[in-house]
Amino acid sequence: MDKTIIALIATIALSLVGVAGDFFIKLAGDGKKYIELKWFFVGFCIYAATAFGWFFVMKHLKLSTLGVVYAISTILFITMVGVLYYNESLSAYEMAGIVLGIISLLLMARFA
Repeated sequence: MDKTIIALIATIALSLVGVAGDFFIKLAGDGKKYIELKWFFVGFCIYAATAFGWFFVMKHLKLSTLGVVYAISTILFITMVGVLYYNESLSAYEMAGIVLGIISLLLMARFA
């Protein structure tokens, strides 16, 4: 398999791991206390662990491509967490923004 494809898959996986970190950081602030330190540190450690993956990914992808793939996949994953776990709803503008983001990802893949 081409290293570029592996790097793209790794970018999406790192995005998913980062969203897991986001989830725990949000959980840290949802308790009765100002901050639940155990969930904060879990989220912090997850974020720190992604740095090792970024080293590989940045060696094999252009930064502009990496940024778009990471941003769109993060938006999709974090939106899924918000809708499925926190029962948040999406407005028509938010859904349109997600669709446009996916289109931008497809354009980047086509012309990058």
